[in-house]
Amino acid sequence: MWKLILGFVAFAAIAMYVLAKAGGDIDLGGEKHGVETTHTEPAKPAAPAAK
Repeated sequence: MWKLILGFVAFAAIAMYVLAKAGGDIDLGGEKHGVETTHTEPAKPAAPAAK
């Protein structure tokens, strides 16, 4: 059982290393709800229908 856990930890460490070196945007901070979050423009209202 300990070999399985050790293998998982080793795989996770290698995966994190590869992602960091490949330029992956790794953020282990969880969800963001402050100013630093990325916001998109609100949807523009549809044009009124022509009569």
